[in-house]
Amino acid sequence: MIKPTNKIISIVLIVAGAGLAIWGYQKSGGFSSQLSNAFTGSHSDNVMMLYIAGAVCIAAGLFIKFKK
Repeated sequence: MIKPTNKIISIVLIVAGAGLAIWGYQKSGGFSSQLSNAFTGSHSDNVMMLYIAGAVCIAAGLFIKFKK
């Protein structure tokens, strides 16, 4: 049985992770990120950190939600 506190924490982590991923996507369209992508072939470090942090938060939230 999942505790109500764990349920709230998992929902918060999933929502925060989605927000970070969306924020990273928005920043990837910015001038500095596009310039970095043009010269290096990859996104800026800030955008990548937002994507990674979003993925980690979503994974942690799903883990907490579905663990027994």
